Amino acid sequence: MHLVAPDVLAEAHGLSRNLCVAGLGIGCLLWMLGWQTHRFWLVMLATVVAGIRGLSVGPACEVQPLVAGLLFGTAAGVLALSLLRPATFLAGGVAGCLLGRAIMPAWDEPFIFFFVGGFLALLLLRFWIMAASSLAGTLILMHSLLLLLESLDQVEAVPWTSARLTLLDWGCGLLAVLGFALQWSLDRRSRRKKKEQKIQDEEPGSWFLAFWRRGSDSSDRKRRAA
Repeated sequence: MHLVAPDVLAEAHGLSRNLCVAGLGIGCLLWMLGWQTHRFWLVMLATVVAGIRGLSVGPACEVQPLVAGLLFGTAAGVLALSLLRPATFLAGGVAGCLLGRAIMPAWDEPFIFFFVGGFLALLLLRFWIMAASSLAGTLILMHSLLLLLESLDQVEAVPWTSARLTLLDWGCGLLAVLGFALQWSLDRRSRRKKKEQKIQDEEPGSWFLAFWRRGSDSSDRKRRAA
């Protein structure tokens, strides 16, 4: 299995340049700001997937497909953020059970593996989202770039990719690691600024200084108006 799939490029052959450019923009946003904007992406993904599912099951439930799609999509979008942590705990627990069975088959304790994996997934939720969004952004960015170059008659995407699969895997991996480091750095800087602002707001007399500055600014405006 390779990160840049020639099959995907073959299926997307002939994609318009506007869609390729849009894919580049989406990939860059996910790669650079995946953690900062993860709430938007989660809600949008849940809404789209549930809406498509509603369109397919609507006739079976004797409901108009459009109505079923709207109801499914709205419900999924509203519940997406609320179900994020339970879904993360469940996914981490299942992954913990599978890893525990693979690494330590003699120790048959799925209950312990499940809860340990679930708690670790919750503790590392921010890093998982950073890593997943960076990798997803890298894949979207790379596929969109190849399709855009093909639409500009610069390269034939499928043959060129098939001849360089290993090199592209390493390049995507390095780019994903770089995106993770960038997101972590931006998040750390944002948290530091919030912490400094909170400390300044809690300093004794800060409310008096803010009130005095507000009063001086208003008096200056009145003086200028006069």
